[in-house]
Amino acid sequence: MTLENHFRLAFSASERGNLGEAASEYQEVLKLDPKNLRARLNLGIVYGRQGKWKEEISEYEKVLDIDPDFAEAHFNWAVSCTERAELKEAIEHYQKALKINPNYFEAHNNLGSIYFRTNRLDQAFAEYQKSIAIKPDYARGHYNLANIYREKGNVEEAIRSLERALEIDPKYAQAHYSLAVIYYDKQQFPLAVQHADQAAKLGMVIDPAFAENLKPHRQQDLKPGTNLLDFK
Repeated sequence: MTLENHFRLAFSASERGNLGEAASEYQEVLKLDPKNLRARLNLGIVYGRQGKWKEEISEYEKVLDIDPDFAEAHFNWAVSCTERAELKEAIEHYQKALKINPNYFEAHNNLGSIYFRTNRLDQAFAEYQKSIAIKPDYARGHYNLANIYREKGNVEEAIRSLERALEIDPKYAQAHYSLAVIYYDKQQFPLAVQHADQAAKLGMVIDPAFAENLKPHRQQDLKPGTNLLDFK
């Protein structure tokens, strides 16, 4: 079987969640081409999904030994560190990825999320801003920016960022839910109900206490064809 066939089988198995088969096929690729960086990176990602942290990091190290400028290896190493709450190391690897590729918008976003988790809001804000400056249609970046605005008490900017996220991705459940909470706090109950219901339809688990708080306001629910902008 050719290298390309093994790679396709590995990728397909990974997509199906058959991680053992995926790892085996990527290993076959690497027997044929030990310097195949994409196969080695993907094998590391598969190991990470299997919870084999040491094996995962070992693959990223091998990638970077071959090509020190392979930004995705640093990125995925950072993701692995974040999952294991090794945030200092995660920051270092995101920064290394960005030194190689300053336009790596996902790295800016993820670095911002670590800063947000550690209450470094100004640094988080700067990274989220960079992510959407590079990719204006990056819905997650707009959503994360809204979280900063909410933390800083700038509700109107938070709403604008969430609306932008939904313009890009109307099925962004978390954005609908965040708007539901904001509109409830603003006592704009029809909009709160509308967005909460939309979030639920998209698979978001609604906090039972919040759902209970919305019940008295359901008689104010929007009629079909009502323009949401009329309530703002």
